[in-house]
Amino acid sequence: MDDNDLLPLLVERLKGIYSPLLSDVSATLLFTAGGLANWTVQIENGRASARSGGPSRPTTTVRAPLSVLVEVLSGQRSGVQAFLDGALTVRGNLALALQLDGLFPGDATDDSRTLTRSVVAGGIETFYLEAGPVDAPTVVLVHGLSATNASMLPLIPALSGTHRVLAPDLPGHGGTEATGAAHAARYLGDWLTDFIRQTCDGPVVLVGNSLGGRTCLEAALNSPAEVRGLVLLCPAVAFRKLRQLVPFVRIVPDEIAALPVRIPRRMAMRGLRGLFADPSRIPPAWLEAAIDEFVRVITIRANRLATFSALRHIYLDQPFGEQGFWDRLPALTPPALFIWGDRDTLVPPGFARFVSEALPDSTGVVLENCGHVPQFEYRDETGRLTREFIAGLP
Repeated sequence: MDDNDLLPLLVERLKGIYSPLLSDVSATLLFTAGGLANWTVQIENGRASARSGGPSRPTTTVRAPLSVLVEVLSGQRSGVQAFLDGALTVRGNLALALQLDGLFPGDATDDSRTLTRSVVAGGIETFYLEAGPVDAPTVVLVHGLSATNASMLPLIPALSGTHRVLAPDLPGHGGTEATGAAHAARYLGDWLTDFIRQTCDGPVVLVGNSLGGRTCLEAALNSPAEVRGLVLLCPAVAFRKLRQLVPFVRIVPDEIAALPVRIPRRMAMRGLRGLFADPSRIPPAWLEAAIDEFVRVITIRANRLATFSALRHIYLDQPFGEQGFWDRLPALTPPALFIWGDRDTLVPPGFARFVSEALPDSTGVVLENCGHVPQFEYRDETGRLTREFIAGLP
């Protein structure tokens, strides 16, 4: 291969490849090393071809030094790890970049690769990432509202050395099919339980952030035999106060989100930065990729309906009574670790006290100067706490 030309490697790697995940996709990916060093991958109905030069309006842009692009495309280096290391940036459709990275596996014995998969769970096509040894104990990572499985990427290398790691997209998020169902906790919990049954042979450890944490809790409350343990990162537990608007929210239909909506990028970025106690800890390339993915997904009508439905039901989640979250929580049987951020503006750390009262045997940690997404703001600490908790499980 010409040391300055990626095309021969692209052609070789794409030869004969067909991905069912991309069977309905028409897209262009720009690989660029800067300057005139540009290459295009065209995807049509599950098959991909490559040519030199760049498209006028790429669906996704992958930018990195040529040496890094060669390592990723040849399978010597995980694209996910290169992204986390800051050696590679992605703009546009991040899910598409993850799917393409999954088409370039390295040596069959290399468990560091993050592969892309799809399975029907809860009756819907569910997109997920997989990494780690296939015969190792399984950990399932579940992201939060308006995010995708990419928001759990920092935990994949932290856990995949010793565990099989799966990271699905929630219904109506990322690459997972959207439906018109009411996205209440029970619906999401049942979907997650079926995902576990479809992909795993035995009980798993669930790790969930925000809405993902609430989804993990619901699955564990209803199907405890499927769950070895839980790591809850700022879980979206039921509101105990500020419920004055419940009667009004009940009568607002999910279909209101079908109306066309345009969220200015600057406003979306301000909201994203507000999730962190110190946004400067997060590489700008990660923030830009996250906003690209949010804007892409929220402009799709079916996904917008699903996201709004989930948001409504977070607020409507019943706190007390026979089906109330806080009255059901003491029945949780799998061991649980709760990690909170002391500067979380969405799920205040004061909930830690109520969780401790309901689950006196659970473990709670409050991270100082941390916001709502500890797996990004405190990557190493969150990874360490998660590994130590899992190592202590029966």
